[in-house]
Amino acid sequence: MNKITIALLSGLLIHQTHHLLAQKKAKEKIIPQEKVLFSTTPLPSFKVKGYNLQFNLTNSKDTVLYLAKYTFDKQYIVDTCKRVKLGKATFKSDKEIEKGVYFIVSQDKVRYFDFFINENNKFSMSGDIKDIRTFKVNGSKENEKFLEYIKYIATKNEMFGKLRDKAQQMPKKDSAEFMEREVKQLNEDVKKFQKEFYTTNKGSFLADVINLQISKEPDNIPKASNGRPDSIFVYHYIKNHYWDGVNFKDDRLLITPFFGEKFKNYFERMIPQMPDSAITELDKILSQCNPQSDMFKFLLAYLTPYYEAHKVMGFDKVFVHIINKYIKTGMANDLYDEKVREKIIERGKILEPLLIGNQAPELLMIDTTGGKITSKMGFDTAKTSESVTKLYYDNVHKITPLLISLYQVKADYTILVFWDVDCGHCQKEMPELVKTYNELKQKYNVKVYAVYTHTEYDKWRKFIIEKKLDFINVYDPIHINNIREKYDIFSTPVIYLLDKNKIIRAKKLSHEALPKIIEHLEKEKNNKK
Repeated sequence: MNKITIALLSGLLIHQTHHLLAQKKAKEKIIPQEKVLFSTTPLPSFKVKGYNLQFNLTNSKDTVLYLAKYTFDKQYIVDTCKRVKLGKATFKSDKEIEKGVYFIVSQDKVRYFDFFINENNKFSMSGDIKDIRTFKVNGSKENEKFLEYIKYIATKNEMFGKLRDKAQQMPKKDSAEFMEREVKQLNEDVKKFQKEFYTTNKGSFLADVINLQISKEPDNIPKASNGRPDSIFVYHYIKNHYWDGVNFKDDRLLITPFFGEKFKNYFERMIPQMPDSAITELDKILSQCNPQSDMFKFLLAYLTPYYEAHKVMGFDKVFVHIINKYIKTGMANDLYDEKVREKIIERGKILEPLLIGNQAPELLMIDTTGGKITSKMGFDTAKTSESVTKLYYDNVHKITPLLISLYQVKADYTILVFWDVDCGHCQKEMPELVKTYNELKQKYNVKVYAVYTHTEYDKWRKFIIEKKLDFINVYDPIHINNIREKYDIFSTPVIYLLDKNKIIRAKKLSHEALPKIIEHLEKEKNNKK
């Protein structure tokens, strides 16, 4: 039998066992502890003084073994035993160590088995590395109980493997029916065992860890109108009970294989993928943490960059909320140093005016006709901000009539696009936007306010003529708009969709998305009538 990575993984339920079995030989990416020092992720501080762990692993050929720990959604090496002989290894230290779930790693970085370091930090474990069910523990009642749990799971995993082998010998239809029936029973057995195990050990850290893994599915599912099980009921039940029994004040949960992935899954898949829902949920969870705790720091350290880089439109609202409620108020002072906090807060200042539902910032630009006039004023050759400012005030009476205001564009929908002649993507997108615009204006009152982000007049005008950009084509040769920060333009093209009141209704779009979004907004408008 091959080496088995029996770890507390979210796939221990039988319906996910095939995923577990596929990873028996997989080498995990385990990060050396020293690398953590360069991470912005906080390190846990809940510790126990020293440890003395002895292992006697039959059939182990390793000459080196590693002691590693789980931390939120990653794993880190804590200690190394370089004198392993015939599977015998001792990890010993007087240094403090975080309480939680740890595991032994082979010299090939294969994860072997999990165990707890909690109040008891001195114990021994022995057994055949090829079969976790042979393992015994001396000196730790907590790990004895834990072994009872994983031995049961290992037995069920083996049963699943035998069922799968048997099914492969059957005709395809019979095989599917056989596996559905037998695996359903295995699942029921595992669920029953887990619940009973949790109830028996309730109040212990071991039970709290197992609780993170237990599926919170309803026992009785009502029927929907189509006669099938009501999937909506199931979703709401699981969501409402997702965090049952989870104590966000217990920092030890961070040092487990379940918590990080469970937390990420909740925000990535479980809650409605809408900014307001995310804000409600993260506030609810963070309010249950001690603001000075490692739990609070880890969760905030995950949520902040996750929502800053969120790919779904509109979720920058969540990032701005985090900045305003947690970072500006000093609640993240122990998480980020002053310079990092300043950068995050500055980023929030740029994004907040651009949130969907806000009125787009005004732009006062110059079109191609005005460009000829302003170029004669010397703006194209001015080298310093002082010289540009002087030129502006010297010519303000001539410039003012040339300004084309975004707010003065009369249309039910304004497509605001920022682009650059030398941008390869823009060279392809702008002609496509022309086609989309020509289709849209047959149905809707729509206009395009196209902002060239540089000031090379001749090149810009030539492209407009050649590609027949029938837009309101403008640029800023007099440098009064600061469009890069005002509209968060650090690459091109960037498309915003504004309504007749210049309220931002969508942003960072492709031209292909515009028709569907406008159609949706029109339906929304008609439904309100």
